[in-house]
Amino acid sequence: MKRILPIVALLAAGAMSAHAEDAYNQAVVAVPVLKTTTTSIGQPIQYPATVKPEVTSLRVDIPPGKETGWHTHPVPGFAYVLAGTLTIELEGGKQLQFNAGQGFAEVVNTLHNGKNLGTEPVKLLVTFAGESGSPFAVKAPAPAPAK
Repeated sequence: MKRILPIVALLAAGAMSAHAEDAYNQAVVAVPVLKTTTTSIGQPIQYPATVKPEVTSLRVDIPPGKETGWHTHPVPGFAYVLAGTLTIELEGGKQLQFNAGQGFAEVVNTLHNGKNLGTEPVKLLVTFAGESGSPFAVKAPAPAPAK
């Protein structure tokens, strides 16, 4: 877990040096997890303009066969899969899959549902760049089935 904390700080800032290994002492290993200018569906990353910035990091655990429920994120979020395989279902039926050791930028203002279709728990470390007093996730009803 100690190796992950420097990476999470860099993800929350939205940038990772191409030479991260040069920033630390020789015995410290910095493994690039994510460097992107877009979300996992190609949306440009845009930070909220606010006078009350707030960063929220949390671990999300999804047991086998369970799901987050349909929701949106009004602010940018960055995730790292600690264990398991996460399937993200988007409105319209498209699915994205992320395995342990992968990082990704959450979709913004896009209806989605995180699912654990596997047999082991999914554990995510997620960081959102938002505004104090405002939610980083908003529950939403499931989309109507496609016709």
